[in-house]
Amino acid sequence: MRIGTISAVIGLISTSVMAGQAIVVTKIKAPDLPIEEVTYPGGKTIKLNLDIGSGAWRNPKDPAGVIWVISGRGPNVNCKVIEERTGLDIGKLCAGDNKATNFSTPDFPITISKLEIGADDTAKVLESVLLKGKSGKPVTGLPFSSGSYNAEAAYDKNGAVIASNPSGMDTEALAGLPDGSFIVGEEYGPSFVEVSPDGTVNTRHVPAGVEAQLSGADYDVEGTLPAIIAKRAVNRGIEGLAVSPDGSVLCILLQSPLANPDSYTGKRSTNTRLWKIERRSGKVLGQYVYVLDKPNTFETDNKSARRKQNEVRLSEMVMIGDDRLLVVERINKTAKFYIVSLADGTPVNESFDDVETSPTLEQLSAAELAGMGFRPLKKTLILNSDAVKDMPKKIEAVAVMSPTEMIILTDSDFGVDGDDSEIRRVTFPSPVLQ
Repeated sequence: MRIGTISAVIGLISTSVMAGQAIVVTKIKAPDLPIEEVTYPGGKTIKLNLDIGSGAWRNPKDPAGVIWVISGRGPNVNCKVIEERTGLDIGKLCAGDNKATNFSTPDFPITISKLEIGADDTAKVLESVLLKGKSGKPVTGLPFSSGSYNAEAAYDKNGAVIASNPSGMDTEALAGLPDGSFIVGEEYGPSFVEVSPDGTVNTRHVPAGVEAQLSGADYDVEGTLPAIIAKRAVNRGIEGLAVSPDGSVLCILLQSPLANPDSYTGKRSTNTRLWKIERRSGKVLGQYVYVLDKPNTFETDNKSARRKQNEVRLSEMVMIGDDRLLVVERINKTAKFYIVSLADGTPVNESFDDVETSPTLEQLSAAELAGMGFRPLKKTLILNSDAVKDMPKKIEAVAVMSPTEMIILTDSDFGVDGDDSEIRRVTFPSPVLQ
C-alpha cells in the first residue's frame, strides 16, 4: 500500500516518502559491456551487451561496494515476436513454432561477474567467471527436451534447429557459500546448481525423476527436489534462491504458481510455493505459500493495458536474517519489495506434493487455505517502485549491502530490445533489511 509520495530530484538522486519515511534512490553508472553484433539473414543487425542483472549476491567477506552478478542464458528472441525484432517471419527462423526460442549466439557461456561500485557511483567489472562442465567445456543456456521434460524448441539465427543440450541452464538466481563457491537457481529443471569458485558446475539438483532425462549432462545430476516442482510452467522456474549464512539451508522460490494440475490453473492461481531445504540432503524442512498480489495493484503497468494474473511474477529473493527474506514481486514497470518471515506462515502438508492430491494447492483460495489451517506468508511492503522516481523497469537482481541499503539491477536481455543494464542504490532511513 502506498501511503504517500513526495518526490524531488537533485542531480542523480531522487527521494520519496513511503509510510512516512524518506527513501533515496541513486543512479549507478553501469559498465559498458558490448559482446557482439549479430546480423540476421535479412540484414537486421542487433548490438548485444552482457546481461548482468539476472541475479545478484553480496558476499559479506568482500570489500564495501562489491557484489556478484550472473547473466541469463544468452541472447535470444521469443519466436512470437521474431518478425518484429528481425524483419524475418516465424516460418523462416522458428519453423512456425510460436512457443520456440531463437538463439542468436548459441555458444554464449553463462557468466558470473564480480562488480565494484565505487565512491563515484560508477560500477566496473573486476573479474568474470564462466560456467563450465567437468570436461572444461562452457555451460550454455540452450534448452533440453526429452519425453516429459518440457522445455522449448531452439533455433539459430539462420532458422536451423539447435540440438537439445542436457547441460544447458536458464540461470536466474545467484547466492554463495562460505567457502567461496556459488549456488545458482535456474528455470529449465527447475533446479539449483552447485558451482566451484572457478566456475566448474559440480552438481545440479533437479526434481525427482528428471535426473534420468539429463543423463548426458557434463556434471552430476541428482533428483533431490520434490517431483512436483517439475510441473512449473515453461520459463517460470526457480527465480529466487537464498542461502543461510552457514550454507546449510536453502530457500527456493518459484517465479509463478505451478501448472498444477494444468496450465489453466497455473495462469489463474495466486499461490506460489516457497521451500526451505537442507542443502546437502535435499530434505524439505518446510513448504510455504506465498500469495501473489492481484494484477490491478501494479499501477504503472496497468496504465497501458489491463494486466492478467499470470503476468505477476517473483523475480528475486534474498535472505536477510534467520528465516527472514526479501522478495521482489513485479510485472514489468512496477516492482514491490516485500519482507516475509517463515515464522509468520504455516507450513503446508506434504500431501500437496503428491500429483494425485485434489484440489491442488494452486486451486485453493485464501479462504480455503485458512479453513484447512494453513496461513500464507505475511508480506510487509517496504518499497513500491511506483512511489519512487528513477526506478527502472524489469528489476531482477538485488544485493543487500547493509540493513539500510540495497543494490538493484535490471535484466537487459542482452540488448536484443535495445536495453542496457541499469543499476540503482536504494537507501532506507531505517534498518528494514535486517
